[in-house]
Amino acid sequence: MHALTADNFRRATFALFALAAADVSSASAQQEVANATPTAAPLDPGTLGGLWLSEKHDGVFSIRSCGDTICGALVGMQYDGPEIPRGKHGQSECGLTMLTDFRPGDDASGRWEGHILDPDSDKTYDAQIWSPRPNVMKLRGYVGIPLFGQTQTWTRYSGPIGAACKLPENP
Repeated sequence: MHALTADNFRRATFALFALAAADVSSASAQQEVANATPTAAPLDPGTLGGLWLSEKHDGVFSIRSCGDTICGALVGMQYDGPEIPRGKHGQSECGLTMLTDFRPGDDASGRWEGHILDPDSDKTYDAQIWSPRPNVMKLRGYVGIPLFGQTQTWTRYSGPIGAACKLPENP
C-alpha cells in the first residue's frame, strides 16, 4: 500500500467544502437534514486538546487552547520525498495553524465554531468541531451555514511523528 501524498490529504480534507455549492431545493429537505445533524454533550476545551489523526490517516493536528479560543496546527503528514509540502504562498505546512478561533457555539450542542484554512488556496472556511465520545472528534467544514457542509471523523493519535512533520506510512 503506498502512502497518501500531501496533495491527496489536502484534497480529502478540503473536499468536505464541495457541498457548499449544493442547492437543497425544498424547506422540508433542509429541515430533514437539520434534524439528522448529530449533537454532542457540552464539553470543555480540554476534551478536544491533544493530537488528532485525520479521517484519511494522512495528517495529524495538535489541538490546543489559544487564549480564550481553541486552535490547531498540522504537526504530522504523509508526503513523498524530502521536501515539506508548502501552501499557496510558499509557507511550510509543517506547524501551520489551520484551525483558528474556535469558541463554544451559541447552543447547548457542545460544538465549537471557528475557521479552517485551506493552505493551497489560502481561503478560510467556517467549521465546527465537537467530541461525540471519548477519543473521537468530528470536524464539519462549510460555507455559510453548517447544512451545506461535510463532516469528517478524526481519532486521537499517540504514534510517532518524524522529523519535518513526516508520518510513518501506516500511522
